[in-house]
Amino acid sequence: MRSIAVIGLGTFGKTLALELTERGAQVIAIDINKDQIEAVKESVTYAVALNSMDQNALEGIAIKDVDLAVVCIGDDVEANLLTTLLLKKLGIKKIWSRAINNLQREILKTMEIDEIVSIEEQMGKTIARGLISSNVTKFIPISEGHSIAEVKIPEQYIGKSLIQLNPRKKYNVNIVGIKRYIPDITDEGERTFREEYNDVPSPAEKLLEGDILMVAGSDINIEKFARD
Repeated sequence: MRSIAVIGLGTFGKTLALELTERGAQVIAIDINKDQIEAVKESVTYAVALNSMDQNALEGIAIKDVDLAVVCIGDDVEANLLTTLLLKKLGIKKIWSRAINNLQREILKTMEIDEIVSIEEQMGKTIARGLISSNVTKFIPISEGHSIAEVKIPEQYIGKSLIQLNPRKKYNVNIVGIKRYIPDITDEGERTFREEYNDVPSPAEKLLEGDILMVAGSDINIEKFARD
């Protein structure tokens, strides 16, 4: 079980801490604001109000023992950078840190941390990619210029198999999953839809109206696939 310190419990940090806990991680939630700590203390492994720029305070909670520390402090750039620098000094195994502007990102690069998280930039790119085509419902970046996207099945693909569609040859993309909504009836007789996900689709799989295709590849090729 991974132990992760989440430092800074704004909207991003709080969501991250709760989601990590939900997924089985041991989470130490840290914020200077006691109200933020009160809001999560019953949901995470350990929550503590302290100044993350105070080396003695961090050493007092054995932060050196965590597998990963994520600095989520957003508005206070100085606190973000000094906290990150202190974590490096303490020898934390892995450090991720949030950046809200280019200068901060460049400074973090010089610290040689494991990952720089640019939420606003990444979200802007994700939304822009989704707006390119009405068929794209979601973009999930996996590396620079490459993503996995949810693409609503174009009408001309309905009834065809993956081998007939041959997306790898025609578009240089791979269909790595199919999300499908199956009609269902509740015990009360109400008509609903049950979501079914096939993460290993057969090449002979026939595509149905309403299918959502999980498409992996370069952003440019995914956009071509979705538009066509």
